[in-house]
Amino acid sequence: MKQIHLYSLVALFSVIFTGCQKDFLDRTPETNISDADYWKTSNDLKLYANNFYNNLLPNYNGWGSIGIYGLDADGSDNMIYVTYNSAMNGERVIPGSGGGYGAYDDWSMLRNMNYFMANYTKVTEPFDNVKTYVGEALFFRAYFYFSKLKSFGDLPWVSKPLETSSPEVYNERLPRNQIVDSILQDLDLAVSYLPTKAQAQPSRITKEVAMLFLSRIALFEGTWEKYHQGTVFGVSGSDGRKYLEKAAAVSGALLTTSGGYGLHDLGDDPYGYWKLFNKVDYTGNNEIMLWRAFNINLGLGHRWHRYTNTGAGRGLSKDLVDAYLCKDGLPIGVSSLYKGDATLQDVVTDRDPRLRQTMYVNDGEHVVTNNRPNGLAPALFMYPTFEVANENKSITGYQVYKGHNPDYNQQQDQGTTGQIIFRFAEGLLIYAEARAELGLLSQDDLDKTVNLLRKRVGMPKLMLGAVTTDPNQEFKDLSPILNEIRRERRVELAAEGYRADDLYRWAAMDEKIIGKRQKGAKRQQWEVPGVPENTAKAAKNLPIDDKGYIDFYQNVGGLKNGFQFNKDRDYLSPIPVDQLTLNPKIKQNPGWK
Repeated sequence: MKQIHLYSLVALFSVIFTGCQKDFLDRTPETNISDADYWKTSNDLKLYANNFYNNLLPNYNGWGSIGIYGLDADGSDNMIYVTYNSAMNGERVIPGSGGGYGAYDDWSMLRNMNYFMANYTKVTEPFDNVKTYVGEALFFRAYFYFSKLKSFGDLPWVSKPLETSSPEVYNERLPRNQIVDSILQDLDLAVSYLPTKAQAQPSRITKEVAMLFLSRIALFEGTWEKYHQGTVFGVSGSDGRKYLEKAAAVSGALLTTSGGYGLHDLGDDPYGYWKLFNKVDYTGNNEIMLWRAFNINLGLGHRWHRYTNTGAGRGLSKDLVDAYLCKDGLPIGVSSLYKGDATLQDVVTDRDPRLRQTMYVNDGEHVVTNNRPNGLAPALFMYPTFEVANENKSITGYQVYKGHNPDYNQQQDQGTTGQIIFRFAEGLLIYAEARAELGLLSQDDLDKTVNLLRKRVGMPKLMLGAVTTDPNQEFKDLSPILNEIRRERRVELAAEGYRADDLYRWAAMDEKIIGKRQKGAKRQQWEVPGVPENTAKAAKNLPIDDKGYIDFYQNVGGLKNGFQFNKDRDYLSPIPVDQLTLNPKIKQNPGWK
């Protein structure tokens, strides 16, 4: 069974891609091969496209940027970090200039993609030989643009390599919905050109991956336009419905014709969900649709797991932990199974099994390190790492276990645990949410999406006509069923980097972030006899709220009254001053002065 994996940072191609700022979109990529000698064969296209994989997709060598321990810690209500997120607190200012992949003025990778699109027709082989690589270029152009869209909204759309004299260099920004239409058009073509999983070469994008990504973007824009409707961030005359219909149609097609992808069977393993996220090799795993592999023998490794056996300066929030249902399928606010949260073991007892597999618990089962030298017994989790340095310490007591590889060899100088980039479970969640947002959700929809996710971890079904109203319902103005759909997404994808985008597209920062500080576990449980002195002392130094929960940001000056996200400004990033000066047709985003 073929699986897609990526060897990170391999010099697969001799073309060196360079970018610039003020002359964005106008430079020909520097090469050590002339155009006259290149663009001859489909293999030339393959080599060119290899660079998109390495330069655009997430990489554990860029530790903390996305994925487990990533965006969830750096801009949502799922996790917090030792240094609070200034964007969440409305502290950003308009930069004079900016660089890097996420900046408004970095368009070099787009230039390279458009250069490919302008030159691939020089290859004289039949189109069937080249269409895979054309599909990849279109996929990555969509990937590039989606990142820009999330940050800046309206954008210039450029689909050809520009020269310094090209008038398009000074075009105004197009409305975000027009940009999304162009992105989805690229992906529709990519889907038609790319091979299925069964036909694809290892290590490359498939038709099904493109379908999943297309449905992700359509759901994002559909819910953005729906929930930002009537605000400065909305699209005039649009409620996002056409994008929600697109998301439902494409994700539904993916579920029907999955091409061999599906949910991984966890069997009867009580830690099967946890093990899904800490493999070195995902070959043969039908849920992992795209992943990055590492190989020490090729000089490709990462140090990511040197952090996962400690707190990594992060911690799950009480708000996230409270979202997990009890084993009877009921919220903690109504279930008789809820044991309270005086201790970590109380917190996870009779709860959704994914909770115990997402956070460390001192139950004699959570292994920090095994395969230790000299026959040493496995090291088990006993206490959160409150006492260690900032980059390692636990700051809420709810220390992240999801993604941790306990192998001693993975915790040394370099590790090779694979990095998941796309997994099939997301497609199920997209379909369920899109159908619910459209008002079309049926029990059959639930049974082939949410209930498959619940079934494999031993949780009861979600029944459309029998949803128990949660007294602590997260989104008060939404129906109980839509709240449950969002809950399932939050729990299944916890710490994988989705939550910040979700809060933004749902226009939910006022409900979930403004005026709030994310809390942690009960501190009292580490202030009892038997707890090591240094751990107890460090725990006592953590501030608590009036109910005894760790309130790490309590004494941070800028957070006395909770996060001060500006809902009339901060949903989009500011455009640098130099870009406004270079092109007066570009207007600043709303609220930025």
